[in-house]
Amino acid sequence: MVTEVSSQVLAVERSGGVLRLTLNRPQRLNALDDELLDALGAAMVVARDDDLVRAVLITGAGRGFCAGADLTGNRLSGDGGSADRGSAVRRTLQRLYAPLILGIRELEKPVVAAVNGVAAGAGMSLALAADLRVCAESASFIQAFVRIGLVPDAGSSFFLPRLVGMAKAAELAMLGEAVGAAEALRIGLVNRVVADELLLSEGLALASRLAEGPRSVGLAKRALNQSLASDLRAQLGHEEDLQALALASDDAVEGVAAFLQKRPAEFRGR
Repeated sequence: MVTEVSSQVLAVERSGGVLRLTLNRPQRLNALDDELLDALGAAMVVARDDDLVRAVLITGAGRGFCAGADLTGNRLSGDGGSADRGSAVRRTLQRLYAPLILGIRELEKPVVAAVNGVAAGAGMSLALAADLRVCAESASFIQAFVRIGLVPDAGSSFFLPRLVGMAKAAELAMLGEAVGAAEALRIGLVNRVVADELLLSEGLALASRLAEGPRSVGLAKRALNQSLASDLRAQLGHEEDLQALALASDDAVEGVAAFLQKRPAEFRGR
């Protein structure tokens, strides 16, 4: 299944239970064009349907993670009036960006972004959609939309306030200033910062650790997603439902047995 979604613009390989996705347009700082977005969307379907995939790692080739949307497609300029341009962008967001971001968030398997270099615009949105973010010391994050007269999209306006608070989100979105790795860690935008040369190995190690976890890792992701739209009473109900599912899993049986036998658990993700 992995070879079906590999392409020139997206390198796809499986390492154990980790599906590693490398954005591969380094000459364009891995800017997102239709082909790359299609490939990423297809890869998320593979991750969802392949039981051998238990975690996903997303990173970029070359000196940048992702510079955002590739504007050379002339959706924002060129022929046609403003209404035509607006309709074209709306269709692209609906057809390519929204399914990808939803695919990452609705995937009941952990997704790790290993951010090398710049993550700008929709590239930053892609990183924010992941469950965990580890970045290189040279990484930077830019809500670049305002720099060209646009608004945050691909989920940035959803993720930012929830990660860093409304005031900081407003600052990032309205000023479009770059945030370095140390500041990103301080404000809660990323989980870990590592030396540039260790990024890939550390990202893969984190994804591998998650891939070795129980089925409840995916259920915990579902619980956190549900909490974003729930009050306490509703969330307590969601927890009851998910705990019942977790307890019915083979991994819960193995986990309890391993605890009682004082040995490491061997989870299989089911």
